[in-house]
Amino acid sequence: MYRLLQQPWMKNLTAMLTSFRDWVTPETVTSGRNLKYGLILPAVFLTFSCTELSEYDNQQVQAALNDSLITTSESWDVEISLLREGRTRMIIEGSHAVQYQSEENKRTTIDGPVYVQLYDTTGALETEAWSKEAVYLEDVREFELIDSVRVQTVDDRQLYTEYLKYIQDSDRISSPQFVTIITPTDSISGRGFDGQTDLTSYTIIEPRGRLIVD
Repeated sequence: MYRLLQQPWMKNLTAMLTSFRDWVTPETVTSGRNLKYGLILPAVFLTFSCTELSEYDNQQVQAALNDSLITTSESWDVEISLLREGRTRMIIEGSHAVQYQSEENKRTTIDGPVYVQLYDTTGALETEAWSKEAVYLEDVREFELIDSVRVQTVDDRQLYTEYLKYIQDSDRISSPQFVTIITPTDSISGRGFDGQTDLTSYTIIEPRGRLIVD
């Protein structure tokens, strides 16, 4: 890899990829609220003669070109539904979203205010959450709430943190950061959280304090 990067043609290719990375062109407009962009590579790259490169070098060039082919879709006033066992488990609302898709992965960033609703198996509202930002990682089926995260269940259990992750496959929430949980009978704070979405069962790895309410 070091030998490849030191070759003059590879340095030129890297520089040109960097120079044209921000060249985007509108591709699709839907209902006046969605825009789709595709990163484009200028035809000048075709002037490279692949016959002068080894098979390994050709593979590295192709990998570099593939990494630059990212499709971007942009939406406003978004609503995303996540299903579990055929029913709506979560609805996420945000003011603005950008979806990035490549051959390797697909993710959606959502600008706030972000509002989340979780529903139980009967279809009744179970938990609500708010944050300033959110990210949905489709490949690993994980949803992240970021910045000023607040969670409240229908039975008045609350959680406060700066980062919270929802894992679809396990249907649980977690955070490596500091959290505070308040219930009608007590409150507890600490770092490292894992629990159910209704906050009826959870673990705090490094508890810092607990207050019992009489």
